[in-house]
This record gives sequence, structure tokens and C-alpha cells, in this order.
Amino acid sequence: MTDTINIHAAKTHLSRLIERVEAGEEITLARAGRPVAKLVPYSQRTSPRQAGMWRGLFVVPDDLDASNEEIADLFEG
Repeated sequence: MTDTINIHAAKTHLSRLIERVEAGEEITLARAGRPVAKLVPYSQRTSPRQAGMWRGLFVVPDDLDASNEEIADLFEG
């Protein structure tokens, strides 16, 4: 369950909120009742990233780095 806390209250009770998050709770921070951020427990990756795991799933076109006037015009105005 996610609890919603006003930012002012969160600043006042940050240590308590961190304890709740460490216990597994998710807390939404709100400004004037509008959600703006979420405090969630930090989780480290349990396994290292595997290089090449997307190999064969898509093909990079040979002309990927070719000049494209239309795109250049968009950047240059």
C-alpha cells in the first residue's frame, strides 16, 4: 500500500519515512495534494549485466551514421 505525504510533513519527518521505506513501504510525496515523487526501497542488482543479451533481436542499418539533411535542418533551424 502506498501512503501519500505532503512535502512539508516529509521534511519534518524524513527519518521516520526512511525507516518505513526501509521496511518495504512505498511513500508518495505530494505538493498541494498533487503527487510529485515517490520514495521506494533501494534494491541493488542481484546479477551482473550480461553483454550481448539483445544480439539477434534487431539489426542496425548500415547507413545509421549517414548524413540526413532533413534531420540536420531540424537541428539547425
